[in-house]
Amino acid sequence: MNALITGGAGFIGSYLSESLLNQGNSVNIVDDMSTGQIENIAHLQEHARFQYINGSIVDEPLMNDLVKECDVIFHLAAAVGVHLILEDPVRVIETNVLGTHTVLKMANRYDKKVLIASTSEIYGKNNQMPFREEDDRILGPTTKSRWSYSTSKAVDEVLGLAYHKQLGLPVVIFRLFNTIGPRQSRMYGMVVPRFVDQALKSEPLSVYGDGQQSRCFCDVTDTVRGIISLAESPDAVGQVFNIGSSDEVTMLELAHRVIRVVDPTDTREDISDRISLIPYDQAYEEGFEDMRRRVPDTSKIKSLTSWQPSVKLDETLYSIARVQRERLKGSGTRLS
Repeated sequence: MNALITGGAGFIGSYLSESLLNQGNSVNIVDDMSTGQIENIAHLQEHARFQYINGSIVDEPLMNDLVKECDVIFHLAAAVGVHLILEDPVRVIETNVLGTHTVLKMANRYDKKVLIASTSEIYGKNNQMPFREEDDRILGPTTKSRWSYSTSKAVDEVLGLAYHKQLGLPVVIFRLFNTIGPRQSRMYGMVVPRFVDQALKSEPLSVYGDGQQSRCFCDVTDTVRGIISLAESPDAVGQVFNIGSSDEVTMLELAHRVIRVVDPTDTREDISDRISLIPYDQAYEEGFEDMRRRVPDTSKIKSLTSWQPSVKLDETLYSIARVQRERLKGSGTRLS
């Protein structure tokens, strides 16, 4: 199989590239490095079946050439992260909507299967848990840029499903729930790499709000297995699937677990002095809205492909801490 991965130099894209190569496939990635990092794919550059193209997914001539030669497209390229969403909503909307439109147009021209990465943000403020793929979306007002990302990804989904329904294009949509692992950057507001980085530097861990909001974190290797299982399933076409863990943890508990992983010698029962609670208005913007819980129902993908996550949260935290410790040591940073 010849796979094309948009956003392939990103966190998830680089792991997907590795896995596909290990299965004997050829992989081309296109990335403009707006959020990707060359170090994520440096170890793949000498692989005979791997090619990296620096370019934009809105470049139609480029995408035409790349799509023409591939068998399947994994469309991961997107503007992501809470900070980027708040600081540059125009870029978020243009990248996500116009980029996806270009990918779908080229895919339809050559009748290529497309898997589109979406997000748990789709569900918005819906508080019925766990989230099922057919659940209603409940969002805040358009005056809050907080909701621009969810809206742009919803347009991606609707557009992809329209291409399938009207034109017969084989499209699969997967919604990711808080994927984590080594290589994930803290630059765009990702909580786990931020916690690990702060703990390694003996800085207070910045927990936003009251810390009682909860999330379910899925190891990137599990996420990639889920994506590939959908690519290999003909019955997945025209459908939407959640991919994530169902093990729920509050941000305060997560902060405590990161501290224990990074510094197991700290045997105190109370380590609250190593955590700093920061109001949302200070962390993001005035009136910022966050979801208290975000839990996926993954019974649909499990029923179709037998996929389910297998890596425990603490295992992933240890992996992240080990890799980040070595990276910081290499940069000369003083660590705890």
